[in-house]
Amino acid sequence: MADRLRMRSSVRNALVWRVLQEAIAELTAASGRDELDILDVGGGTGGIAVPLAELGHRVTVVDTSPDSLAALERRAAEAGVTARVRGVQGDAANVPDLFTDHVRPAGRRADDSADDRFDLVVCHSVLEIVDDPAAVLAGVARSLRPRGLASIVTANAVAAALHRAIAGRFDEALHVLRDPLGRYGNADPMPRRFGLSDVRSLVEAAGLTVVATHGARVFADVVPSGSLDSDPQAAATLVELELEAADVPALRDVASALHLIARR
Repeated sequence: MADRLRMRSSVRNALVWRVLQEAIAELTAASGRDELDILDVGGGTGGIAVPLAELGHRVTVVDTSPDSLAALERRAAEAGVTARVRGVQGDAANVPDLFTDHVRPAGRRADDSADDRFDLVVCHSVLEIVDDPAAVLAGVARSLRPRGLASIVTANAVAAALHRAIAGRFDEALHVLRDPLGRYGNADPMPRRFGLSDVRSLVEAAGLTVVATHGARVFADVVPSGSLDSDPQAAATLVELELEAADVPALRDVASALHLIARR
């Protein structure tokens, strides 16, 4: 069971990690620095932050949950990257105001002359659940250094309609397409979902320029789990398929998640 869960996770996250690695490569080449200052908004227990720290970057995680930040601290310690990871409790909409002389980004000394902004801001699966997505994106923009990049992942309303229809929930699929929040009804646990044009508009309104859009989990959320069990190579092939499909517009637009890269 554990192996199957790890395999499924690697398939689901393959595109996101490829896009992050490309963004990091671009930033390190442009800055001439191997160590980037990265902010993970709503980063919780460090599923992204700790691997980024293991690559040699300084990562600050902002999250509202003290329990998640405690788990982040434990995970960073287990990985041996405590000095490169810092957790800060706070609200995503107030991110720029959190970094003062008293609370500095990860790895910064009190006498460090560098500003308190970041090369890369990660904002994954946050816009769907916050009260004010526009305020969060405005904070993301203010937190970036000039020419810095933001990685934004959000739930796709079109995919939700497709998945409800595949499940035979035609009324709920119709509701998703008609609902301004992209929800399938009162029982939907997701507060909102976005279409690509909607999230692009929000990002641009925050003063950021969208430079790339990708689709994450085009197939991974709809293929039967048994299809990965019967063939040892199936997961690797599915990852390859996901990476290939991510940039095909017709497939990107029905992916479970939309992944945007934006520049300040």
